[in-house]
Amino acid sequence: MEKITIGFDAKRIVSNGTGLGSYGRTLVNDLAQLTHSSDGLPISLKLRLYAPDRGRNELRSQVPERENLCFCYPDSPQHGTIRKSYWRSRSILNNLVRDKVEVFHGLSGELPIGISHWGIKSVVTIHDLIFLRHPEFYHWVDTKIYSWKFHQAVSEADHIIAISECTKRDIMELGGVEESRISVIYQSYAPRFKVSAKVPTPFPLPERYILNVGSIEPRKNILLAVKALAFLPDDLSLVVVGRHTSYADKVKAYAEEQGLAHRLQVLHGVSDDDLPALYASAETFVYPSVYEGFGIPIIEAISSGLPVVACTGSCLEEAGGPDALYVAPDDVPAMAAAIKQTLRGAQGREQRILRSQEYIKRFEGADVASQVVDVYRWL
Repeated sequence: MEKITIGFDAKRIVSNGTGLGSYGRTLVNDLAQLTHSSDGLPISLKLRLYAPDRGRNELRSQVPERENLCFCYPDSPQHGTIRKSYWRSRSILNNLVRDKVEVFHGLSGELPIGISHWGIKSVVTIHDLIFLRHPEFYHWVDTKIYSWKFHQAVSEADHIIAISECTKRDIMELGGVEESRISVIYQSYAPRFKVSAKVPTPFPLPERYILNVGSIEPRKNILLAVKALAFLPDDLSLVVVGRHTSYADKVKAYAEEQGLAHRLQVLHGVSDDDLPALYASAETFVYPSVYEGFGIPIIEAISSGLPVVACTGSCLEEAGGPDALYVAPDDVPAMAAAIKQTLRGAQGREQRILRSQEYIKRFEGADVASQVVDVYRWL
């Protein structure tokens, strides 16, 4: 039996409710249950999750410790953002050597500085390069920091995982990385979204609604869907799930000005446990983002039995497949027309849903985990 000790940067696993945190939690849970490699050979993985602190209990508890999985923290408490950051980028190396880690996986685009000189192989997952492709969506200081971290990580890594072909192209073009150093391994999704019927939610929801889940920020472009409401049936509402932001206030103000406020519901602070019920009760899902590295909410929606309308221009066609509908990110009439084609009773709706559910089987956990393990074994 082949045995490998893998270390992970688990900061996002214990601190981020969506996005990078979801990616890490889903992957390590799938890896922990993997007993055979893709070629059928028995394999034993020892997974050590390194975080600067214990983070949020409700997130950490989504990754139960097992015989082959444990969380690891600094030998002494690290107080303050700077000290925690220094531990992740420098001091952690002592822990990795002590624990005999053979491969270290940077799950969120970062690696400890100098890891290549410590005899530890490394792989880094790059989710997107939106900060380089569309810097207008970021503060210039953040763009500089993210850019430095990206270039440091890809120069340090023995191998790179891109979560889409779109991200792979960006890494090659914007990072000058050779294609042979990159593997495209799609992100898997949590099976809890496979809900077959409406279930109670703690929120008073409209009878008919379009759902959107994600960060509420300009790049996510949810204002496009709000504008489309004016061309849709009066009894159809839009429910947007995400944390409170200034862009969310802008969206609500626009809806108020246009007499659409009664058809827009913005939910903040929705727990991870409540999300499946919101998907299950929706009529359709919309994801009008200008640019993404992948778009996991699209897959969650399809898994929940929803048709999807998304935007062209990045990787969303990879996530949703050929039976989701796609429009330009500034085309309001096209967005409204596409949503109409996904409403209950629309011709071909149920067939598109079934074909989409067949398409997303490529993102199921065991298959994704075995592809990642192949990278670890090769390293």
